[in-house]
Amino acid sequence: MFITVQAHEYQKNLVLMDQMFKLRKKVFGDQLKWDVPIIGQHERDIYDEKHPVYLVWCSDNRQTVYGMMRLMPTTGPTLLYDVFRKTFPKQVSLSAPGIWEGTRMCIDEDALAVDYPEMEPARAFSMMFVALCECAIEHGIHTMVSNYEPQMKRVYRRAGVEVNELGRADGYGKRPVCCGMFEVSKEILETMRSKVEIQESLYSKAAPYGSLVAKIQKAA
Repeated sequence: MFITVQAHEYQKNLVLMDQMFKLRKKVFGDQLKWDVPIIGQHERDIYDEKHPVYLVWCSDNRQTVYGMMRLMPTTGPTLLYDVFRKTFPKQVSLSAPGIWEGTRMCIDEDALAVDYPEMEPARAFSMMFVALCECAIEHGIHTMVSNYEPQMKRVYRRAGVEVNELGRADGYGKRPVCCGMFEVSKEILETMRSKVEIQESLYSKAAPYGSLVAKIQKAA
């Protein structure tokens, strides 16, 4: 199932949190060799201390993580503005309650191979994007933004995600880093579902604590 874990739910989802950070170390630290902070078996950074929302693909008993992504409102601290500001034009403002940043998307191919042996990684990423779109619609998010390396465009296209590239910059690693945004709507969701042949809803709606965007607007 695909769920969100918000700050008030961290303590009751400690197994998921532990597995998420271990997965991030395996993918971003061990496999991709990114320059990310490693603490023991976990990959965590300062943005994980800002009470982000995590979109998690997990088993029904919440004991196994298959994939995850970190979601943060652009009205607060983000990698987009603090680290990758050079990747989009100075005159462009991407800070608004309905615009959220998505980072650290990853899947656990080993866990998927055990529980979903017929599923290819590309299919898993497509499911993550569909669930992300459903989650965004549920919570009043109209635009997602992210930084990514150019080769990720193939993954986006395969999932039916139309990314508008705003810019890119060198100096962050071996490859350029792009900044892209994609709009979220029911029409776009239907296009994505058709593209990847998913008819049923993937995202499990959370308890009625209100939309994420409404919380940001209320706090402003």
